[in-house]
Amino acid sequence: MLFEKPLYEILRPTNFKDFAGHEKIILNLQKPLNLILWGPPGVGKTTLAYILATKWGKPFYQLSAVLSGKKDVKEIIEKIENSGKQSIIFIDEIHAFNKSQQNIFLKHIESGLIILIGATTENPSFEIISPLLSRTKLIVLEKLTFENLGKIFDNALTFLKERGFSIEFYKEFKEHIIMFSNGDARVLLNTFEQVLSLFDSKTIYINKDDFFKSTGKRTIVYDKKYEEHYNLLSAFHKSLRGSDADAALYWAFRMLDAGEEPRSIFRRLIACASEDIGNADPQALIIAVNSWQAFEFLGRPEGDLPLSQAIIYIATAPKSNSVYKALNSVKTEIKRSGYEPVPMHLRNAVNSFMKKLYYGKDYKYPHDYPYAIVDQTYLPETIQNKNFYSPKEVGFEREIKKRIEWIKKRKKTGSNR
Repeated sequence: MLFEKPLYEILRPTNFKDFAGHEKIILNLQKPLNLILWGPPGVGKTTLAYILATKWGKPFYQLSAVLSGKKDVKEIIEKIENSGKQSIIFIDEIHAFNKSQQNIFLKHIESGLIILIGATTENPSFEIISPLLSRTKLIVLEKLTFENLGKIFDNALTFLKERGFSIEFYKEFKEHIIMFSNGDARVLLNTFEQVLSLFDSKTIYINKDDFFKSTGKRTIVYDKKYEEHYNLLSAFHKSLRGSDADAALYWAFRMLDAGEEPRSIFRRLIACASEDIGNADPQALIIAVNSWQAFEFLGRPEGDLPLSQAIIYIATAPKSNSVYKALNSVKTEIKRSGYEPVPMHLRNAVNSFMKKLYYGKDYKYPHDYPYAIVDQTYLPETIQNKNFYSPKEVGFEREIKKRIEWIKKRKKTGSNR
């Protein structure tokens, strides 16, 4: 440890000006309120409670629900009663209190003796009793953004330089440590402190090996918001399209190990199943969607297997973009020709008035004909000869092409063959 206290404690903001993120939320906290602060670790729940206590000018008491019980709560409430001053009680991890423990606060909130601020990483609707939820305002704190964490990093760097440190680092260090922290300011500052603790001098140059030593493994880092995120997703999709299962597996698990959201990978997988395979192998879409469901059910690492299975299947499946081209062709035609009226024989005559207007007149019910095929137009008159979908001579599309040709022949000849 560089100092007597952890860096994240030393740098904890004491006012809204230095508090990174949550600007819209801050605007709604100008007057004392009973609050439940819900959000992931390291987003500033405790810091926000401290700042609010200062802003509201109230005495402040703090407990951890993990380490405290009813007795501790009652002792604090007794102190507040004796002081005669409305005070803030901040309960960290309030979801760890059971129903009986949470009930203690109700009458004191009602009387105005205390202002309760509870912090939780768990869903309050499951973990906080309804009477307490109804008496508090729920504030949802999101993960800190890349920019928020960048500001915290810069503040730490300034603080260290003011205390005699001369710090230089490799080009991507700031980006890497921010990505590694994954929205958690405490992890960011702890990791920074761990890197600095590798050096005996205040004159420091941080290289990549120093960073990897401090994180405990050679973590693959990349910016999930900017260019590298899209570069890797693009490489993954193009590997699938190019029928290279090895490359597709590599890019997928490189992203996952770097902290990519699995859904981003599955979205590309499912998109590829339709865009680049389509009806050349209709099973591809089913397998892609099922692999997603299996992954969600199993989680990691077990879910990595169905993901790998789907990647290999889709990469090696026959490729056709005919469905993709058909979709684009239809959209182009709709823009060109506008909204053509539905032919009268395709309209549904739901009452006698519509029948008089010839709605549904001369419609031929396909099941009244052999093979449920009859010579009848289904597109608007102005575009009835348009052909949007043209299957390729690959995979199952060969069969679809034969079916389309057979359907056209039956319409012309009426043959039963």
